Amino acid sequence: MSDARSIFIGFVFFVGLGFLPGLGEVRAMPISHAIEQAKLATVGILPADQPEISDNDYGLPVSIRGSGIHIGGGVIVTARHAVERTEGGKVIIPDTIHVVTDDLFELPATRQGANAYLDVAVYQLQGPESDWPQAHVTFADEDVTYGDQVFTVGYPLGWGPAINFGTTGNPNTFLPTVNSRLMQVDMSACSGNSGGGLLNQHGQLVGLMHAIIQTDTQHEDRRCARLAFVLPGPLVQRVVTAVLDGRVPGFSVLGIQLQTIRTGSRWALVVAKVTGPSRHAGFQKGDVLVAINDVPITTPAQLKNYLIERTEPGQVVEIKIQRGDAQKLLSVTLGRS
Repeated sequence: MSDARSIFIGFVFFVGLGFLPGLGEVRAMPISHAIEQAKLATVGILPADQPEISDNDYGLPVSIRGSGIHIGGGVIVTARHAVERTEGGKVIIPDTIHVVTDDLFELPATRQGANAYLDVAVYQLQGPESDWPQAHVTFADEDVTYGDQVFTVGYPLGWGPAINFGTTGNPNTFLPTVNSRLMQVDMSACSGNSGGGLLNQHGQLVGLMHAIIQTDTQHEDRRCARLAFVLPGPLVQRVVTAVLDGRVPGFSVLGIQLQTIRTGSRWALVVAKVTGPSRHAGFQKGDVLVAINDVPITTPAQLKNYLIERTEPGQVVEIKIQRGDAQKLLSVTLGRS
């Protein structure tokens, strides 16, 4: 994980349950078995230079900097920042990393793709398949919402695997570390949890752990908190699917900088700067945003979520604006992030 974050943000991880087939239907596996499967699907991300660790009767015989989750076929998904390295003053995403499985097999994994926009990295395990994690998880069909129960298996402060349970809070919040929305989770987490999967109570992957805001304790230069933030599963899946299909993951760009101003007793979104697609479409500074494709827009978060989750680069969208006393409908061909 990245330890140097000026706003005291660390990075964390979550994993969960799975399914057992019933007679003609799918039923949830017992929680104890589900946790064991999640534990087996979890890997630790090793630092580039593995330090020597003195033999002792406690903890792991290796140093772990982050977590990852096996989604099948030897594919490991983790946070981009959990594998970043600094070489020659530049931050790079290594072509090869090493991970350790629950039964302490160390395996190399080669980079398939990464996305800074969403802080996701995808790697393919190498070595004998018999040494790969003995379980995997799948993405959920539905997003989580307020109050959903989740749990995690990971390596807080490099120790573990540790298992924690929590509850989802606001599924639509933002931090300056990524361009997408994040889900807030009430769960104890630390640096070292970064990059693992958050799962629902059916064992499906609903998110990838991204950050914490320090609220509790500090252990040397590593941080813990009870307030964690997760990359939404549908967006992570979108990046993973693109990478595995050999495509470059991309998200829509509108090219507008907004500011919120008060007009009478209400606050409105006003265009502060126009670039790229929006400039070509005829937007002007001072235009008030009203709706996109007939969906009312009242906050920057609504606009950002709509663009990221409901559009594709190159798509044409219709945006209603208020300019002076008149409303106008502008067509915009979206750019790519």
